[in-house]
Amino acid sequence: GKVVGNKYETYVNLLNADMAEKDALDELQLRRYCCRRMVLTHVDLIQKLLNYNTLQQRSNITQGEN
Repeated sequence: GKVVGNKYETYVNLLNADMAEKDALDELQLRRYCCRRMVLTHVDLIQKLLNYNTLQQRSNITQGEN
């Protein structure tokens, strides 16, 4: 397969510049439907996952006990 993870931020920037999804994918040279699907269906979850940072939670519990 082709690496497409590095293209997501550029894709979002193109969409914010009022470019259509098809044109943005063409601009990124994503021709195969499987590569296009990966970018189109990506859900950016990093901010939600950071809410579950167990190391930070453990640090807060430890500091509260002392």
